[in-house]
Amino acid sequence: MTTIADIARLAGVAKSTVSRYLNGGSVSDATKRKIEEIIKETNYSPNAFAQSLKAKKTNIIGVIVPRMGSFATSRTLDGIDQELRDHHYQMIISNSNQDLEREVENIYTLAKQKVAGIILLAVQITKAHLEAFRTISIPVLLIGQQHEEVHSLIHQDYEAACDIGRYIGEKGHKKIAFLGVTEKDIAVGVKRKEGVKQGLKDRDCEIRCYQTSFNMSDAIGAATAVMKEFNPSIIVCATDNIALGTLKAAYLNGLRVPEDVSITGFGGYEITGVIHPSLTTVKYYYKEAGQMGAQRIIKLVNGEEVEKLTLSNYELIERESVDNRFT
Repeated sequence: MTTIADIARLAGVAKSTVSRYLNGGSVSDATKRKIEEIIKETNYSPNAFAQSLKAKKTNIIGVIVPRMGSFATSRTLDGIDQELRDHHYQMIISNSNQDLEREVENIYTLAKQKVAGIILLAVQITKAHLEAFRTISIPVLLIGQQHEEVHSLIHQDYEAACDIGRYIGEKGHKKIAFLGVTEKDIAVGVKRKEGVKQGLKDRDCEIRCYQTSFNMSDAIGAATAVMKEFNPSIIVCATDNIALGTLKAAYLNGLRVPEDVSITGFGGYEITGVIHPSLTTVKYYYKEAGQMGAQRIIKLVNGEEVEKLTLSNYELIERESVDNRFT
């Protein structure tokens, strides 16, 4: 593979001269022509990432994710990467592994690496986050959470949950369990729970709320406990992963879905459409949200006006996992 040192040797100039040329610095016309000729002959392709780090203004966008293994994260990253590449930007990913201190450290680290902007797939926003955003003084966009001080793109969790609540109410369910996550996660732990309650506010029903983690294995144990303690007609799960664990728990406890217990989720993961029974869920357009997020961070980097809050689309998908109790 041809290097800068090879180009310098063949052109009869110093490495620093080649580097200066590649980074847009001042080089004589004769030397410029000589270097261009050698680059053409050798098919040399400069490392755009390294060049960007050396430049005063980079074309690198830092993306901080809470965990790498989730469907939502991978689809969002696909959208961000595709859109950034279409606009000649590059993405560098930093994983916080659901550690908030590490997440804040990643903000400062990316800023030191001279990224042009940061997209944070947020779980929660703390005072330490806000202090970091103010300190680094580069554009930041949140995806998945909303804060009045920061440009945000959200999935309309409350509105989607209201739709789920109205839907299960129309199906005649009276004993309803909501299996959620920690309220530290405002979007998933609070807005989805409160939205379901709002959608059912005019219904004569009993709602009990329970908590588990995002982990499917934990959801199996939590759902089993809910079924034994409350015996609900339906379990509304805060994520598709929790819903999949709940489906497994129903099977392990000899319950039929949806005849004995109905189940819904949030997310729209591909697997939810091919399992049996297929899962009624809210589909979020994660890839499209990633593309929208990339478009907005590019505008912010270039000093363009961007609305403080952007809404991503969703769709309620009715499948086989919810029974009609009116029939």
